[in-house]
Amino acid sequence: MKDPRQIASAFDIKGEIKEIKPLGNGLINDTFRLYMDGPEDYVLQRINNAIFQDVELLQHNIECATSHIRKKGGMTLTFIPCKATGKTYWTDGETYWRVSVFIRDAFTFDTVNPEYSYYAGKAFGAFEAMLADIPDTLGETIPDFHNMELRARQLHDAVKADKAGRMSNPEVQAILKDLLVYEEEMCKAERLYREGKLPKRICHCDTKVNNMLFDKDGNILCVIDLDTLMPSFVFSDFGDFLRTGANTVAEDDPAIEKVDFRMDIFEAFAKGYLESATFLTPIEKENLPYAACLFPYMQAVRFFADYINGDTYYKIKCPEHNLVRTRNQVALFHSAMKKAAGMAAFIKSI
Repeated sequence: MKDPRQIASAFDIKGEIKEIKPLGNGLINDTFRLYMDGPEDYVLQRINNAIFQDVELLQHNIECATSHIRKKGGMTLTFIPCKATGKTYWTDGETYWRVSVFIRDAFTFDTVNPEYSYYAGKAFGAFEAMLADIPDTLGETIPDFHNMELRARQLHDAVKADKAGRMSNPEVQAILKDLLVYEEEMCKAERLYREGKLPKRICHCDTKVNNMLFDKDGNILCVIDLDTLMPSFVFSDFGDFLRTGANTVAEDDPAIEKVDFRMDIFEAFAKGYLESATFLTPIEKENLPYAACLFPYMQAVRFFADYINGDTYYKIKCPEHNLVRTRNQVALFHSAMKKAAGMAAFIKSI
């Protein structure tokens, strides 16, 4: 890797770099804080172009969104242009880097409880609302990322190919039979979209509690981690948060008898979301319980297809890791489905 100081010098940063330190908890690759002799520090980060292969589109989406939010008086991330090109990324042809202004006195939290779930719903609903009237055309940085019809086709292809010879397992056959019962119902979003009944919005597509910044008084400053920002159904932001936040255990916990869909987390997140996502159409609002069921189902399909394919996509820690994940997500899906009527009643009450 090139010297971070050398990479940073390619950007139009103000002042001299006093010190460079790694930033984050080690889960984010190649992220550094640039300590400056001026009023602002910066964040230097490598863009993962193995996942986000169209970096030009990625940064275009982020620039359009952050610019639109700023015009509306909202707080958001600020990216620094490259001196030579004016673009908000620099590349040597192999690696890609960007620089943003470091937001001082800001904090993130990993806690998932009703209080922070409410904050998350409020923040992500407001984020979508800010971008509901964006005039720019944004593209899909990961095409078909949350397309259930595509995920269903991938599962069928995996079953047909049976590359790892796992389809003879009676449990595998039973899981497949269970998933197929709900396949048509879970592909509802794509059908509604084709019928012109369901719009696509600009969504965050990675709604986690720790993707928000708070000030020292606990007020939400802004939403961060914008790499997955793209057109999608609002179900992406609503359902994806609940898939992890409302599960009583981790997604790879083998104790499926402990898996349950937490209604207190659903109600807190939904309340915050509906308070700020004032742009929602009636069909979007009435299908929020569907979104809460869709995402554990979709993830179960993805884990299951990968298991059948021989574990080629997700990293595994043991031979049956993806099967354990599948069992977990199937259990969460069924728990959510049992509570769908209660979710719908709560949405109507708001």
